[in-house]
Amino acid sequence: MTLITTAFGFSSTAAEVARGIDLSGRRAIVTGGASGIGVETARALAGIGAEVTLAVRDVRAGARVAAEITESTGNAAVRVVGLDLADRSSVAAFAADWVGPLHLLVNNAGVMACPRTYTPQGWELQFATNHLGHFAVATGLRGALAAGASSVGEVRIVSVSSSGHQLSPVIFDDLHFAFRPYDPWLAYGQSKTANVLFAVEATRRWAGEGIVANAVMPGAIYTNLQRHIGGKESGAALPAEQFKSTRQGAATSVLLATSPRLQGIGGRYFVDCNETETVDSRGDTLAGVARYALDPANAARLWEVSEQLVG
Repeated sequence: MTLITTAFGFSSTAAEVARGIDLSGRRAIVTGGASGIGVETARALAGIGAEVTLAVRDVRAGARVAAEITESTGNAAVRVVGLDLADRSSVAAFAADWVGPLHLLVNNAGVMACPRTYTPQGWELQFATNHLGHFAVATGLRGALAAGASSVGEVRIVSVSSSGHQLSPVIFDDLHFAFRPYDPWLAYGQSKTANVLFAVEATRRWAGEGIVANAVMPGAIYTNLQRHIGGKESGAALPAEQFKSTRQGAATSVLLATSPRLQGIGGRYFVDCNETETVDSRGDTLAGVARYALDPANAARLWEVSEQLVG
């Protein structure tokens, strides 16, 4: 299989990859759109005409961001809806309240390396938020996505993963650290592997309806995601040139959401606006995508387990 390459790279910004594309009449959801790369993803989509819904836990913060995006883009069709991915009732209400077609779903929100925490269902918080919540949103909105595809030919889901997926495969026999000692980084890695596997299986199941999904590694960016590990100080071991701005960090998500180059492409993993190689062992830089994260059998099993969990 030939890797997908583009003219963009590490330093490209969300606005640059979106330039020349018209999303007028398209409707998009960006989870976690009130902070970090979610803001710049939403801004880029709004800037080329999309109606954008910021699905956020903090509605007041979302409203401030929506107003700022409208001011900077001139697009008044930026709305805010509450969504707590770790709360089953919030996810169900969000999906039930959506009316009409959907053309882009950017599963961007997430938590990283947080202390050991469980939802009322007994789910480990990172797996619950990063994977199960987004899984429930996407499956709950399948009808809206299919409706969008019937009108425009293809709709897209962007699953924001991380190079941290190489820290752990999905451990099916102990998803919630009931037997293993809890390790925040292993929990994070497992959830990010799940993000890639979701894209693989969603594409296999739904491509016939015109719904495709791809996964993305946005890069190293200083955002609220690092709040559990010391913020900017957490990046001291990395050279400054390896960090991106939030506008650069949003570029690969926006590329996957909008580029004609990605027409009909799904179940793949992109870094710096290009598909990356598959690797069988972890290197010092966590480059590439682990083979287990693209494995069709793992993806199908995770889907079945996720369906059982979220009901």
